[in-house]
Amino acid sequence: MSNYFINAKVKKSRINKEIYGHFSEHLGRCIYEGIYVGENSEIPNVNGMRTDVVEALKEIRVPVLRWPGGCFADEYHWKDGIGPKESRKKMINTHWGGVIEDNSFGTHEYMELCRQLGCETYVNGNLGSGTVQEMSEWVEYMTFSGLSPMTEQRKANGHEEPWKLNFFGVGNENWGCGGNMTPEFYGNEYRRYQTYVRQYNLPEGEEKCFDNKNMVRRIACGPNTGDTEWTEGVLKTLFRHCEESLHGNAEGLSLHYYTVPGVWSHKGSATEFDTKEYYRTLCKAHYMEELIRMHSAIMDHYDPQKKLGLVVDEWGTWYDVEPGTNPGFLYQQNTMRDALVAGLTLNIFNKHTDRVKMANIAQMVNVLQSVLLTEGPRMVKTPTWHVFNLYKTHQEADLLDSYLETECIGEEDEYQIPNLTESASIGQDGKIHITMTNLSPDKSYPVNVVLTGCKPEKVNACILTEAMGAYNTFDEPENVKTCAFDGVEITEEGLKFDIPSCSVLLIEVA
Repeated sequence: MSNYFINAKVKKSRINKEIYGHFSEHLGRCIYEGIYVGENSEIPNVNGMRTDVVEALKEIRVPVLRWPGGCFADEYHWKDGIGPKESRKKMINTHWGGVIEDNSFGTHEYMELCRQLGCETYVNGNLGSGTVQEMSEWVEYMTFSGLSPMTEQRKANGHEEPWKLNFFGVGNENWGCGGNMTPEFYGNEYRRYQTYVRQYNLPEGEEKCFDNKNMVRRIACGPNTGDTEWTEGVLKTLFRHCEESLHGNAEGLSLHYYTVPGVWSHKGSATEFDTKEYYRTLCKAHYMEELIRMHSAIMDHYDPQKKLGLVVDEWGTWYDVEPGTNPGFLYQQNTMRDALVAGLTLNIFNKHTDRVKMANIAQMVNVLQSVLLTEGPRMVKTPTWHVFNLYKTHQEADLLDSYLETECIGEEDEYQIPNLTESASIGQDGKIHITMTNLSPDKSYPVNVVLTGCKPEKVNACILTEAMGAYNTFDEPENVKTCAFDGVEITEEGLKFDIPSCSVLLIEVA
């Protein structure tokens, strides 16, 4: 029996809705065919955006969408993607697949997609191959309402009023595909570029921090996985000559981490794996906990007031591409193993919302750990989509103090993981939501929940559970789906239940 303690009287940090964010890059069939089919497509669409995809994304309450990259961002020149589509420049996408990028999906189209989704905007600027002027003018084009050449150009292109730009990334992976920079060099470049990311709509005297929704919050390029030297070098440069604060230099620092069960040259199959590879994958996903702790410790040194958010804006599983597909398109299937990666990762993010302020799964459609897959007019929801649908109840809720007794499981000494992971929150309506994963592929566990400060009167539960290798196809789109779970019993102490093997569980307590 695992005892699970939840104190409903102790509210911790707010779980920002942006933690449940998504990422869409000009990569493979993510944008084209996946999200955008054009206004003249026979596939049902609104202003070129696939209706089925938009509706599925609205259902999971996508809170923020990062675009246009990724590595693509640091070779993207935004003026190529505005104006009449027939006159937009064409280019080779040198990073992803060597295909023609016709720029038919640009700034206006991205903003239209976010309007349809009802989500916040997160644009990634080009620091690697772009200029300060180019970045400055893009921000002006999107956000300025006064008299200026960029404002007039936006109006001429059909959008009279400025858009709301919530987040702006100043470069991407500048330690690698974004310019192969040193942390000190990037830090100095960042300071120069961010100076011209103007805050046209910020009232005078307002504090600049991640939680200020009135400003364009600027995200600095953070580390790749466990590169603490990068984190230290960048923050030291940003804080240089700043004794107590960033003085408005940045509101967020990114972190990128992909779960790769094998090695980069042979990552492993998305669908054909044994229990050893299954445990190895989940163990590597659980490494996110350690990454957050090690980078947060450095951030705490420079920013003890936690005004700077840790932004995990690329995360998810990365396997070998599906046989017969373009290797540069990064198209992979999505099984219950991926659902468990998503569940345990989101639980980790929830537990660290004092520092983790945003995260963006890679990527939204048809690329890496997608929530949706498309093939012509058909669309399928992946197991990962179902996890996001379960966890959406945590958005903007307060994290509750909780502790779960666990045991280690696994088949190899170096790849041991806890059998269960959890997080609990309370919403403004007073309802408590518990999300729990059982990472064992073949064993269920009894759980005894001790609830302090709350007497349950009504319980509803929903579960996602199947064999570890189960996945949805276009011919069988509901092999893996959620269903009601009636195994939760109210007790004098709180609750008790048996959580089935290989499952993600949501419990609502009223």
